[in-house]
Order: sequence, then C-alpha cells, then structure tokens
Amino acid sequence: MTPAKEKAIQLVNSFNELGRDFTRGVSMKEFSKQCALIAVEEILSEYQSMSDLESTLVINNKPTFVVHQLVYWMEVKQEIKKL
Repeated sequence: MTPAKEKAIQLVNSFNELGRDFTRGVSMKEFSKQCALIAVEEILSEYQSMSDLESTLVINNKPTFVVHQLVYWMEVKQEIKKL
C-alpha cells in the first residue's frame, strides 16, 4: 500500500469515527469543529516534521518560510477551538 493510500484511509477512518459520535447527539457545530481540527493537525504534523523550519515554500506564487506557515496553522487551530 502506498503512503498516500495509507494516509487517505487514516483520514477517512478519523472522520468516520467522528460521524458515529455525531449520530449520538453531538451538535453539527461540534462535529464540524472536530473535522476542522483533524485537518489542521494533519497540516501541522507535516510542517513540524520538516527538518529546516527556515526553508522556504512557494504558496500562491509567493515565497514564505515554513515557520510562518506553522505559526499560521497554530493560530487557525486556536481560533477553531474558540468557535
């Protein structure tokens, strides 16, 4: 199995597990927050695993430091939790 397929299965299983909670009375807002947090955690884990946080990425044709993206997604995570 390829790494991409393994990750796809892992993500689907994570959301599937949340879906079971949703059917047990969890609000749609809470369900959505949990889905968003899973997605942000995935992004954060990718950035945190990069060995050189000072390396640059090109996002939307603009160079940016990995560490800036990491900080941005940490802020997004905190904002999701406040919703």
